[in-house]
Amino acid sequence: MTQNIVEKTVEKTPVTLLGLGAMGTALARTWLSAGHPLTVWNRTPARAAALAAEGARVADSAAEAVAANSLVIVCLLDDASVEEVLAGTDLAGRDLVNLTTGTPAQARARAEWARERGARYLDGGIMAVPPMIGVPEAGGYVFYSGSRELFEQHQETLAVPAGTTYVGEDAGFAALHDVALLSAMYGMFAGAAHAFALIRREDIDPAALAPLLADWLVAMAPAVHQTADQLRSGDYTKGVVSNLAMQVAGTPTFLSTAEEQGVSPELLSPYFELMRRRLAGSSGEEDLTGVIDLLVR
Repeated sequence: MTQNIVEKTVEKTPVTLLGLGAMGTALARTWLSAGHPLTVWNRTPARAAALAAEGARVADSAAEAVAANSLVIVCLLDDASVEEVLAGTDLAGRDLVNLTTGTPAQARARAEWARERGARYLDGGIMAVPPMIGVPEAGGYVFYSGSRELFEQHQETLAVPAGTTYVGEDAGFAALHDVALLSAMYGMFAGAAHAFALIRREDIDPAALAPLLADWLVAMAPAVHQTADQLRSGDYTKGVVSNLAMQVAGTPTFLSTAEEQGVSPELLSPYFELMRRRLAGSSGEEDLTGVIDLLVR
């Protein structure tokens, strides 16, 4: 009983949230459900109506919303929108957390922009879609980078919608981690698209291939640890099972199969070409890791 009374009397950090798209609305509802006083603003006021009914205070302007609380979270369309929305606000003494998707360079520039206006800055990369927000078992989380002091002070509040992973004081690191992971995801989707295309005209049920494909990708995923170890050590022959020469020798089979099945090789060919280029400049005993060095300009 005493513990329950104490928990009810603990004041939750007030939050200001600018931007009520699908993600912003999901974030807002989790803070409201957790008992955080919430002030919201959106360019289209109608989107705030439902949240007002749930207990949010709706500000008439972004400036009013920023003035309401020291912790200000922004979840807008893009970096240009952040600048436009915050242009007429007083950020002095505020803790600005930017969850707007952007590039590392934009995050670094925005951090300096915020510092010049007297605010601490934290950039975030959301590794989740709106339905995962507020659902711990869904596994969503947010990369954060920038002011360590800001992160440590507000980590409990920031962890309400999704898990938190702090990746460094360089404000660009959250965006960089975000895009790196999503880039790998699209590479995986590209491979899966090619796999499904190969069977598209055959009497093979895609639903029967799907679990085989998913299990195979899971089995291959640990290879990223070996790649990381090779990059760190500089020894690309370390722990090699199928060397580059062997893998390049096998690529014609993939291209011929695609041709036989009437499938464009355009998702595979660029990678195979990088493999061949790397082989031309190496002994062939290394892993595929050397392809990474060809990509870095």
